[in-house]
Amino acid sequence: MKKLLLYIFLAQISLINAQKYSYIQGWSKEANTKIEKFLNSQIKSKERKVAVFDCDGTVFGQVPYYLADEALYMYADNNYRGKTDEISKEKLAILDRMVKDGNNVGKNYVEDRVHFLSGLSPEEIRQIGVDCYQKTYKNKMYPEMKELIKNLKNYGFEVWILTASPELLYQKFVSDELEIPPLNVLGVKSVIENNLSTKQIILPIPQDDGKAYTIETFIQTKPLIVGGNSRGDLDMLNESAGLKIIVNPDNEVVRPKEDGVIGGYTVKSYWEKNDGIIVYCKDSEDSNINYHTKQWKIRKNKDTSKP
Repeated sequence: MKKLLLYIFLAQISLINAQKYSYIQGWSKEANTKIEKFLNSQIKSKERKVAVFDCDGTVFGQVPYYLADEALYMYADNNYRGKTDEISKEKLAILDRMVKDGNNVGKNYVEDRVHFLSGLSPEEIRQIGVDCYQKTYKNKMYPEMKELIKNLKNYGFEVWILTASPELLYQKFVSDELEIPPLNVLGVKSVIENNLSTKQIILPIPQDDGKAYTIETFIQTKPLIVGGNSRGDLDMLNESAGLKIIVNPDNEVVRPKEDGVIGGYTVKSYWEKNDGIIVYCKDSEDSNINYHTKQWKIRKNKDTSKP
């Protein structure tokens, strides 16, 4: 009995010692101190520990274009452009509609990404995402965020990723890079029928307030840490019961009054006032890459990765 108690005691000591914070190079001492202090405060917690992060612009770069767009336009150029069969015409018509819409963070545009991928198998869609990531975005995964996530897993946290991009498109490369379960990558879901993706979208869509609903619907617990980068992550960030981490926040656009609580502020100034931990990760355009998205005349995302 004494040996058993000693074993349990030593195991507990070993677990506590294993949960040591690894300093994140490139982030301020203040940010590191706040994160480390919070993680240490959760060591003895027996409750479910969950961290949730936005994807594009939060865990990897979005300058000059979103991977979701580049993947679709690249696939269209390689498989449909210049063809006159019915499937090619249908898919190109969807992209033409998206280009005409122009608002690639709007609801219709986000849904049309899923419509474009309909008719493909889940494995085919996952591979499209992998191919695009490997070709164009491989060096845009933020090392600081990977180190943060490594810390979180070391402290016993579940890590979830939320994206307004098609879930299947992001599922494999994100889970592989961050070493999290594929089912922890939540995006815009579509009904799968006979192993083919359909146009039928499963709600909620993880966009704007839909990200908060996605946490409640699929993760089903209050996260202790939430990270995001934009106005669209506001509702999700406010779901956090602990830390709110804001990556590369914009400090130029003053949000309009009709934008609710953030009206009259930039993203950065709002979170400076509301206890956000602001961090920066390098995200710039590689002039050597010929983006397919550029040829389709989709607007660029601006570089906000400098304080």
